[in-house]
Amino acid sequence: MYKPLCRTTVLLCGLLLAAAAPADDVAKGLQIAQEQKARDTGWGDSESELIMVLRNAAGQQTERRMRTLAFEMPDDGDKALTIFDEPRDVRGSAFLTHSHPTAEDDQWLYLPSLRRTRRIATRNKSGPFMASEFAYEDMTSFELEKFAFRYLRDENCNDQLCFVLEQTPTDSFSGYSTTHVWLDQQHYRVQKVDYYDRKNSLLKTLTMHDYQQYLDKYWRPHKMTMHNHQTGKSTDLLLQSIRFGTGRTEADFDVNALERAR
Repeated sequence: MYKPLCRTTVLLCGLLLAAAAPADDVAKGLQIAQEQKARDTGWGDSESELIMVLRNAAGQQTERRMRTLAFEMPDDGDKALTIFDEPRDVRGSAFLTHSHPTAEDDQWLYLPSLRRTRRIATRNKSGPFMASEFAYEDMTSFELEKFAFRYLRDENCNDQLCFVLEQTPTDSFSGYSTTHVWLDQQHYRVQKVDYYDRKNSLLKTLTMHDYQQYLDKYWRPHKMTMHNHQTGKSTDLLLQSIRFGTGRTEADFDVNALERAR
């Protein structure tokens, strides 16, 4: 665990580097990120079924089945509730996130074995989500205010031309010093993300596959793979189905709903 002074120093270094970047690159980076955000606004609510595949360094894997309910908040970050259905040892576990553009995100985890709801402390959000290679902070919605952006270059990725952006977290408790994001230039979809740890070493890479379009506008990847370069472990999230306009309301995402989530 880093001491507050260390966290502050790393954050300031990242922000100073962004400030030192050419103004045109900073402005272009923000403009691209704004377009990315605008293209994924207005979907309302959704319910999806997923399979999580946990894979260790030796290639052994276990599967979990889960559902995620999501609710778009026009003047705030999104809300999401994830419920684990299988296997038996995680059945009934539930995870709730209230994302916010500027305030700290709120996250809670309910574990049936403990029969209680635990709030995820801000300083612990770099920890692993349900033993996966995704961190708690990876499970929040994309909010422009959470990053300082810088355009790096154009580059081919997945047989298409992509923008490459540097995104420096503004949260001093983030587990990342920076991330590099590849967005395709046609639809502004995330194709790949490199995550760098607090020592500026490459920590993880997220890749997106098999995008499909819904409601004639919104793209969703049907496979996401997070590979940890430092441990050799990886996690797949496989989207089995997704529905929009399910009639969910904000009340379905109250913290009191965690223990009765089914």
